[in-house]
Amino acid sequence: MNYDAIVKNGRWFDGTGAGSATRNLGIRNGRVASVSREPLDESGCPRVIDAAGKWVMPGMLDIHTHYDVEILVRPALDESVRHGITTVFIGSCSLSTVHVTPSDAGDLFGRVEAIPRRHVVEGLAAHKTWGSAREYVGALESLPLGPNVAAFVGHSDMRAALMGLDRATRKKVRPTTAELAVMEAQLTEALDAGFVGMSSQQLMFDKLDGEVCRSRTLPSTYATTRERRRLNAILRRRGRALQGGPDVARPQSLVTMALSSLGIDRERLKVSLLSAADVKAIPAVAHIFPVMARVINRLGGDFRWQHLPVPFEVYSDGIDLPVFEEFGSGAAALHLSNQLDERRALLADTDYRRRFRKDYDKKYGPRVWHRDFFDAEIVECPDESVVGKTFGQVGVDRGGLHPVDAFLDLVVEHGTKVRWRTTISNHRPEVLNVFATDPGVQLGFSDAGAHLRNMAFYNFGLRFLRRVRDAERDGRPFTTVEHAVHRLTGELADWYGLDAGHLREGDRADLVVVDPEHLDDSLDAYAEAPIAEFDNLSRMVNRNDDAVTAVFVGGEYVFGNGRPAESLGTRRTGQFLRAR
Repeated sequence: MNYDAIVKNGRWFDGTGAGSATRNLGIRNGRVASVSREPLDESGCPRVIDAAGKWVMPGMLDIHTHYDVEILVRPALDESVRHGITTVFIGSCSLSTVHVTPSDAGDLFGRVEAIPRRHVVEGLAAHKTWGSAREYVGALESLPLGPNVAAFVGHSDMRAALMGLDRATRKKVRPTTAELAVMEAQLTEALDAGFVGMSSQQLMFDKLDGEVCRSRTLPSTYATTRERRRLNAILRRRGRALQGGPDVARPQSLVTMALSSLGIDRERLKVSLLSAADVKAIPAVAHIFPVMARVINRLGGDFRWQHLPVPFEVYSDGIDLPVFEEFGSGAAALHLSNQLDERRALLADTDYRRRFRKDYDKKYGPRVWHRDFFDAEIVECPDESVVGKTFGQVGVDRGGLHPVDAFLDLVVEHGTKVRWRTTISNHRPEVLNVFATDPGVQLGFSDAGAHLRNMAFYNFGLRFLRRVRDAERDGRPFTTVEHAVHRLTGELADWYGLDAGHLREGDRADLVVVDPEHLDDSLDAYAEAPIAEFDNLSRMVNRNDDAVTAVFVGGEYVFGNGRPAESLGTRRTGQFLRAR
């Protein structure tokens, strides 16, 4: 039997959570043809990889990205592939590019996902050839995709395209009966084309870019309960998923979205909500997430939280960080992100600073950011005397300035040249370990492709595997490596109904070879990589190119040891994966 590739002598994980074992894998025609205890015949095989001492596992799934624009201009998506991600989900947070115009897409993605608006508009304008979900799938399949792609259709995308962005973001405007029927038809067509479901956002600090509707919230936040129920009914009948983001300032929106999963006198609805996190600002909330999922699922729901299984560390250039959107004075500054002189004047204004200090000092109520400038380290600044200090310490050094004034003084003086970092959640390993093993929690939420200067979680899967391996070595395991692999692969693929995430005979040959000895601290190291297609905008990344020695997509070797194969991005190795 001739093989296109052989991966031999590795510790093989099949993605089901079953025990691992040393096996030899033979790949032919994009599938796993053999999983054998005995050596395979290597005659005529063009690629043989000796994985002795390494882990051979299914390629990982990233269930929450914003690659919707990047995939058009850089379909290799190599920043994810290099870390062992072989399937990415697009269309998250109610945002997709299926129906909207390039200009409206720029308004939807530019500020919410911190992808410069110009690149969104230009990328979509240069590549959009489709007018429907089915045609969109065809357009993706014409690209030289690196990884596989699965997709949600965005509620805000449908709403903005159908009603116009202005009407879609007015509180007193409702879609007409005919418009709602068209939305239902658009959703049905997307599901027919194989989309995994719909994403719909209710988070109120996600704001629009552009000039037409600047600083209004996303179109899906204006939908009525009736509109959401009608669209959810289609998802129920088809067994597809609703990905949602509740409004953190209104706990009732969280409860309503979660309870929509229940199937009392109707089909239950698959619901995956953002986000289970150990939030520094509200430590006790971490205990609520597992309990809430357990109760809803015992009552007959099919509910999951999404969770980033690593510390949520963010960086900011000046005040350009989405967490400032959650309070009034911060949102006012971001509203002027395209008017820098006006913003500088605002930040220097005495009355504005009084408002900012009031918002900063308010320590109670739902929030994402802990609002503690003593927990915000300056990593770059033209004034080298402040580098390595927190804004709070700078205030102390400057005669007892309020931390807000110390921060704003530096931003007024240096603008985006002041770069700083903080960790807003997922800082306690013991809490992460609970989330990592809870069946009501899905591992994902990387936001890959978005917030290019703010955060880098492209290698979250490797960092999670490191934590599991280290705990096992230290004699304090909280789960097995087999279960950890299952959580990152087969569990996700099965829930969303995709042909991915497993590595048994007959399965797709999407696999990654990981060297466990190089799952080390370098996985956390800060680096930057320019994106040529975005005028060399420097993307924040984490890289450890010794950890992943080989990545296969569809049976073809695409990456390994920090270097892409010639095929990556030049011919299609990934596929659009249709939900079953």
